[in-house]
This record gives sequence, structure tokens and C-alpha cells, in this order.
Amino acid sequence: MDKPSSPTLDGQVAFITGAGSGLGAAFARRLAADGALIVVNDLAADAAAATAAEVGGDTAIFDVTDSAAFDAEVDKAVARHGRLDIMINNAGIAPAPDPARVERMMASAALRMEGRIAEIPPADVLTSMTDEEWDRMLKVHLYGAFYGTRAALRHMQPARRGSIVNISSILGQHPSAGAPHYATAKAAIIALTRSVAQETAHLGIRVNAVCPGYVDTPLLAPLDDALKAMITMQIASGRMARAEELAELVRFLAGPESSYSTGDVFTASGGYA
Repeated sequence: MDKPSSPTLDGQVAFITGAGSGLGAAFARRLAADGALIVVNDLAADAAAATAAEVGGDTAIFDVTDSAAFDAEVDKAVARHGRLDIMINNAGIAPAPDPARVERMMASAALRMEGRIAEIPPADVLTSMTDEEWDRMLKVHLYGAFYGTRAALRHMQPARRGSIVNISSILGQHPSAGAPHYATAKAAIIALTRSVAQETAHLGIRVNAVCPGYVDTPLLAPLDDALKAMITMQIASGRMARAEELAELVRFLAGPESSYSTGDVFTASGGYA
């Protein structure tokens, strides 16, 4: 007996933020491979154009922290293509690299392993964080997901269909020291996802979150080799993920195969602990 073919995304329109590189670009390629028309958002016009050219899609150049721009670009996409089926809120930033802090973390880890807890100095991560650093992290991740979800729902609700995928993080489920603003933003995305899913399930709209572990993308480029090695030691699989692996999970959630999934949180961490 022939194996049934997988449902495709032919004719569907997907809006993906932060799709100029890394995870977002991988999501764009994967969904386009199954027939979706992709609207590629990014702050970097050249990067967005490159991804759009690769997948045969459109570009939408704006900062996801700009709610008016977000609304306008989603409205423009719907006006052009007549529909919006998939919204992937992926745009994100990493904490600014701080070599001195990494060095302190490594030294503190060595002291902890030796049981010399009383000698571990304050990490001073939160106490040295500026208002601007805190605000920017939450604006890009949490507000970006909020603006994208809201803009999408304004079109998905009348159509009574759609799939929204919010990219959270393993650190949103299991926060660790070193990036409290990042962990807070990612945890809040999970709460946003579950709340909106409850609100919209009866309309045929599904809202889910993906919590990747560490993925080998340009976002991690600022990390030095020692810190990457330290992170990898905590991953049972012994390696960071490839963007293409996460793209398979996002494709599942974007399409009809996940018809009974809403308000759910999918972790792909390689056994990170």
C-alpha cells in the first residue's frame, strides 16, 4: 500500500519574523518547501531579501518592537495575498557578550565543583543590568510576540482559521543564572501562548510555543569557545541543535498535522539539563 502523502501548505501565507538568518530562515525554507508563500521579516534588509529570493517570498522590513509597523506590514501582506494562515513570532536577540562576566562564571563554576561555595563572589548580573537592557530584551521577545499575535488574530479570527507559533526557549522553562531578562521574556511568551490559545481555540485558531535548547545559529556567534563547551557539556546529546531540526517541529505546528495541538509547549533541547 502506498504511504499517504503528507498534507502540504499550498496556497497558505506564512509571516515569519526574524527570518533573515538563523532559525527564521530555516523556518522559511521548510515551509516554502511544502508550498507556503513566505513573508520574510527582518531588520536587515539585505538578509531579508536574500531569504525571500531563496524561497520566492516577500519582504517586510521593520522592527518587531514597532507595533504600528507590525500592524501595517501584516495588513499589507493580507491585502496583497488575500489571507494569512501562519504567523511565526521568532525574532529575537541574545544578551550582549561580556567576556569579563564569562570569565567570572567559569571561575565560579570551578569553585562550585570544588565545594568552595563561600568563596564564590556575587555574579552581579541583575544588579549591573540597566533599565535599557531589561526593556530592550522584553520589547523584542515578549512585545514582539504580542504585537505579532495581535496583528495575526485580527485577520485569523474573521477567517476562523490559522496557526501561530511563538518561539520561546528552554530558558523560559528552566531559567538559569546569567540572563534573567532573557529568561523572563521567554517564560512570559509561554504564558501569552497558553492564554491566547484558550481564547481562540473555538475559532479554529491554534497557538503553540516552541522551546529550543541551544541552536547553532549566528545568534550564538558572540559566545567564546569555552562558554560553548560549557553549554555543550550540559546537553545529553553532546551537541547543539541544527536550525533545520527545529524547522521540522515548527512545520508540524504550522500545518494540519498538529490539528489537536493548541496552548501546548514543545521542547527540543537535546536533553539539556
